[in-house]
Amino acid sequence: MESINLSYTITDLVRYFLYLGTTGFGGPPALVSAMHRDLVTERKWVSEEDYREGLALAQLAPGPLAAQLAIYLGYVHYGVIGATLAGLAFVLPSFVMVVVLGWTYRQFNGLPWMQAVFYGIGAAVIGIIAVGTYKLTAKTIGKDLLGWCVFGVSAVATVITESELIWLVLLSGGIYWFVKAPSSRANAGMGISIAPFFAQVQALSTDSILWQLALFFAKAGAFVFGSGLAIVPFLYGGVVKEYGWLNEQQFLDAVAVAMITPGPVVITVAFIGYLVAGFPGACVAALATFLPCYLFTILPAPYFKRWGKHPGVKAFVDGVTIAAIGAIAGAVVVLARRQLVDVPSLLIALITVGLLYQFKKTPELAVIGGAAIAGLLLRAIN
Repeated sequence: MESINLSYTITDLVRYFLYLGTTGFGGPPALVSAMHRDLVTERKWVSEEDYREGLALAQLAPGPLAAQLAIYLGYVHYGVIGATLAGLAFVLPSFVMVVVLGWTYRQFNGLPWMQAVFYGIGAAVIGIIAVGTYKLTAKTIGKDLLGWCVFGVSAVATVITESELIWLVLLSGGIYWFVKAPSSRANAGMGISIAPFFAQVQALSTDSILWQLALFFAKAGAFVFGSGLAIVPFLYGGVVKEYGWLNEQQFLDAVAVAMITPGPVVITVAFIGYLVAGFPGACVAALATFLPCYLFTILPAPYFKRWGKHPGVKAFVDGVTIAAIGAIAGAVVVLARRQLVDVPSLLIALITVGLLYQFKKTPELAVIGGAAIAGLLLRAIN
């Protein structure tokens, strides 16, 4: 029987997510792995079962994966208040950093040092998420042959398509349900219906730039599935092509800012909002993006808690979870292909893997700092 430490307070929870939001680099793969390591394995605040349910729900619902998982884990023992505070604590640090960077970017007409810093940090991040994904995969799948098959198919599909396929995630859950819980198939009847909260908002006037931002980013948060990285193509189509709010270089800089700051990658929306309409634009863009994912997490959460112990639901959740981890592993490969473009970047990634694997207590923030310095030095030498 798994032992859970229920002595933690809501203040402890908020303090943890503030810490993760301030120091958690690497996007969804690294953040999801960090929550498992910190809250399930080390602190034992959350059970493996609750974590899997949260990851499955985050994968099935639209919106940024890591933020939804943080919200769900806050919900587990402290309900809506815990979910709300955990979500705010997780997002707030990176929001503040991105706004400061947006102000600096405007003042100095770009950030020429950003590419050098991102070069080093990006390579280290690949190493961090590779180690985290390896640990999460080994812990979740173990010796389950069907699990490894589902994991492999999901990983390969992600590498080939460079996106997370929601139909494949659902199919994986269905396969697991069919194989692992055959006796529960006749009684299956659970379903979660969530109304589209933003459909009526479309009728509102869009003359104001803030309303345009609110509507666009609400759609981004409500209808884009997968990790924070999945939102980037959607944002590019609207921000650059449709509305022309930013040019190509500004958009690439916005994505880079999200990658070199801790917390959820989707926080790039705040940087975009700042460049378009200043601090009000940053607030509107962030709120409009995260509000749908918050609602899509807390509304179905009671159903997951109520039905999560049912054999059929548990099997479905296990299948979805394993497919999600496979997609995360595939995303590591996709990111590595883009980031590890030469020998120095490959060496930084390999050194990171070696440090974290050999010396398990090595602070990730120290590795990130060292990689940033390495990037700046390499730029100076070249």
